[in-house]
Amino acid sequence: MTNTSGPDLDNRDPNTLSEYLQVEFDDVIAEPRGAYSVDCVWKVAYKIFTGTKNYCYKFLTILFAFPIALAVGLSFAILSFQHIWCIGPAIRHFRISCHVVRLYVRTCLDSCLAPCCNDMGLFFSKIRITRGPGTEDQVL
Repeated sequence: MTNTSGPDLDNRDPNTLSEYLQVEFDDVIAEPRGAYSVDCVWKVAYKIFTGTKNYCYKFLTILFAFPIALAVGLSFAILSFQHIWCIGPAIRHFRISCHVVRLYVRTCLDSCLAPCCNDMGLFFSKIRITRGPGTEDQVL
């Protein structure tokens, strides 16, 4: 919605969404060394491939681009509406509600489990390990 000047007719994939889509003749058809066809066959095949691809693509876009654009626009409008008006507030509501539960659980753990953990920490902190007589190969 920020681009009010219209679509960029020179760069139609500014975010490189279709970078993986390689549909040129050299990307699809290739002859390895030692298996070359006659030059005129290669040139005519190139023209047929490129012409068919371009004209069929243009014909299909004339037929289907408007209804697909309408459907995709509607789909993203619904998706945006759901996230802005339904999912976002529901998650915020859930996080606020869970905060109270978190405080309750933290209080219970601090009052019941923390003293035991503190005592165990003090108990184990008094253990000292020293090296006694023996060889370097012995496991302590």
